Amino acid sequence: MQTKTVSTRLSEGELVLLDDMALRKGLDRAAMTKTLLRRGLVQLRFDEAVAAYRSSQVTLSRAAEIGGVSVWDFIGRMDEQDLTLHYGVADLEEDLSGDC
Repeated sequence: MQTKTVSTRLSEGELVLLDDMALRKGLDRAAMTKTLLRRGLVQLRFDEAVAAYRSSQVTLSRAAEIGGVSVWDFIGRMDEQDLTLHYGVADLEEDLSGDC
C-alpha cells in the first residue's frame, strides 16, 4: 500500500501524552500516531452513523454501512449509544430490495 506523509502540530502536553503512550505500547511516535488516527477515524465514522440514525436520516442498515459495522453489530451497540430501534415495514422492504 502506498502511503503519504501527513504532518500536524501538537501542543507540548499532547506530545508528552503521545510519547508516553507510545513508550507504554512499545511503539515509536509515528506508529503510535497511526494507531491513534486509525482508531479515531473508526470511532468518528461510527459516531456519524449514530447521529444519522438518531435523527432518522438513515435506516438501520444504512447506519451500519456508514459506521463500517454489520447490522447486528450496530444493533448490539445501540444500548451504549442510547439508541432505540425504529425499524418498520418500509425499512424492511428497502433492506430486502437492496437499494440502501
